[in-house]
Amino acid sequence: MDSLTALLDGFATALQPQYLLYALFGVFIGTAVGVLPGIGPAMTVALLLPLTYTLDPTGALILFAGIYYGGMYGGSTTSILLNTPGESSSIVTALEGNRMAKAGRGAAALATAAIGSFVAGTVATVLLTFLAPGIAKLAVQLGPADYFALIVVAFLTVGALLGSSVPRGLVSLGLGLLLGLVGTEVLSGQQRYTFGVPSLADGIDVVLIAVGLFALGETLYVASRLRHGPVRVIPVARGWRGWFTRDDLRRSWKPWLRGTAIGFPIGTIPAGGADVATFLSYATERRLARGAARAQFGRGAIEGVAGPEAANNAAAAGVLVPLLTLGLPTTATAAIIISAFQSYGIRPGPLLFETQSGLVWALIASLYIGNVLLLVLNLPLVGMWVKVLRIPRPYLYAGILAFAGLGAYALHFNVFDTLTLLVVGITGFLMRRYGYPVAPMVVGGILGPMAEEQLRKSMAISQGDPAYLVHSPFAIAAYVTLAVIVLTGVWLKRRKARLEASPTLVPTGAIAALDADEQAAAEPAGTPPRRRE
Repeated sequence: MDSLTALLDGFATALQPQYLLYALFGVFIGTAVGVLPGIGPAMTVALLLPLTYTLDPTGALILFAGIYYGGMYGGSTTSILLNTPGESSSIVTALEGNRMAKAGRGAAALATAAIGSFVAGTVATVLLTFLAPGIAKLAVQLGPADYFALIVVAFLTVGALLGSSVPRGLVSLGLGLLLGLVGTEVLSGQQRYTFGVPSLADGIDVVLIAVGLFALGETLYVASRLRHGPVRVIPVARGWRGWFTRDDLRRSWKPWLRGTAIGFPIGTIPAGGADVATFLSYATERRLARGAARAQFGRGAIEGVAGPEAANNAAAAGVLVPLLTLGLPTTATAAIIISAFQSYGIRPGPLLFETQSGLVWALIASLYIGNVLLLVLNLPLVGMWVKVLRIPRPYLYAGILAFAGLGAYALHFNVFDTLTLLVVGITGFLMRRYGYPVAPMVVGGILGPMAEEQLRKSMAISQGDPAYLVHSPFAIAAYVTLAVIVLTGVWLKRRKARLEASPTLVPTGAIAALDADEQAAAEPAGTPPRRRE
């Protein structure tokens, strides 16, 4: 009942005209940027993060939540109409959705993605509403050693499970930890790794790390792999009210619910993120399909779009549970959201529901509102999103680079920040080029200082006895859970790999092959082909 009362108070705040406008603008601009090929939710959130700096904390976070949800949805349009997944969690949507579009059913694919996102996002937000306060109350009782154990869990699971290689993930995490240690040490007042540069005395702003890796580095990587020629977008029939038939609804509503049930719990733990949830949802729908519906898989089955899209958005809401209650990011996007909180001096964690109760409940209420706004915007305005897809790539990526540079300069109006952004961006490009995941680097930069603080407190309490780190039942349980999560995550990733390689499924490599064939056909005669990797 307390949660319901607090949620109603949150709606009273979120429904104020100015905050409604922030939510509307957030979902609109988030979808507009997220719909562009090669720009996933993490990059969308990082790129648009500077937009929130001139607002009050409540308005900024409501706007930010809208950008987050809009960016999560936008990838489905790109996958369906361009067969170009912006990130790994959109691969399954491209498998079936693009084939539906080629068969003249693109409108139905877009509709089931939009409605499924709304259903899954709403159900997952309800679960967030009732789970988060209870977890926060339990977390308040944790000591420094317990928190350090939780951060170690986040370190190792994110480093080991994000990306295809565990050693490369841990190397990326180590780079993030190194960046997090730059600056002035709190207890002694000594400067570390500043090389005598005064601008580094306060450390490297985590926003620079996020924008550099996800906006600048990702843009350079995607642009380096693009071919010349016009973008071929599959047209969508007009008259959107007739897109979604009763038969489509009959075939979609169960996959929506099953996708939600799969995506939300996987989103709450660092066990592979939304991409694992979407593959498991797709495999589930394929296994449960019967008769003619089963025969359509690989040729454009609507269940193969409805389930994974629901799982994707449910996982996005599930990510907010550990983020708000424990202050722990389980995905790259969650790490950037934490940086948004920190830019206002707000630290997500168990005390957030006590010290910033009004803000956090207004944020949760805005998630409900954002879901409704996304549904209202994306069904009738899909024709506009199709036009956005036709923006020439040189203009698009030049604009992103310029926007990222201006945002970095606006942090402290310091040219050194722009140079730091450039260095981090080039590092991100090289990491993507050679297969190193960038998400652990952001997580390391954010959680590194927090881990050091809790470790120092633990050592001060125990007078230097390292056994204190495992003295409590919670800490022991956390390390046992770490082993379980890593083993579960490895199993899920192997299952996903088997699904990708299964001869009964359309392998993800087919997407790249189809893209290459279509792009080659669109190239002017005599254009030398780029080397495919």
